[in-house]
Amino acid sequence: MTRLSAAFAKPHPALVCFVTAGDGDTAAILDALVSGGADVIELGMPFTDPMADGPAIQAANLRSLGRGITTADIFEYAAGFRQRHPDVPLVLMGYANPMTIRGPEWFADQCAKAGVDGVICVDIPPEEDDALGPNLREHGIAPIRLATPTSDAARLPAILDGSAGFLYYVSVAGITGLQQAAQASIDEAVTRIKAATDLPVAVGFGVRTPEQAAAIARVADGVVVGSAIVELVAEHGGEAPEMVREYVATLAEAVHSAR
Repeated sequence: MTRLSAAFAKPHPALVCFVTAGDGDTAAILDALVSGGADVIELGMPFTDPMADGPAIQAANLRSLGRGITTADIFEYAAGFRQRHPDVPLVLMGYANPMTIRGPEWFADQCAKAGVDGVICVDIPPEEDDALGPNLREHGIAPIRLATPTSDAARLPAILDGSAGFLYYVSVAGITGLQQAAQASIDEAVTRIKAATDLPVAVGFGVRTPEQAAAIARVADGVVVGSAIVELVAEHGGEAPEMVREYVATLAEAVHSAR
């Protein structure tokens, strides 16, 4: 059993939490996510043109890049996290350019050495899986795909083919952090997707409150929260880790007790 499969095999839905690498005290913030009760961690790779992300994560990307954070630094964060938290899944999330510019074999090898469990690449569609997917799978790293409200029955098989770890359902047709889908549409989409795959389905985009997270956790295998955490990092500076821990604890309680 992999760390990802173990996280989704717990007797409760999984809380998946995202932060941007290099924005604030990354190591302390990652530790705060774990101590707050996150089951899976997504570490964002800063990029100059994060087209799927809203203002909060865009700003976090610029803050990180302004500090000179590099891909090598991200792998150092990942390796340190793996030493401190040997059992908590860590997923890198980002865009194709930083992942492929040195070649997919190099990237997959570095992921494996750092103890990364999965990779979400926002802008590599399933039809271009060979740009990264085979190398990830060869190193035992899950290529985690995205489905959206426009992923219909004709499109879903292509998304699922070669996907691993979990399926990330993006609940709104837009960018991160600005809106949340109606719960009824989430219920319908999760039911439809789960009929087509045995992969766990985690739902994100726009989730901010424990009440929202609990409602999603009643139907999905996981709930993803990102922008709200990134905003805490921006707002609280050096005090962010404790603020993040307290906030994540409220989400974890809601998600873990939803059923």
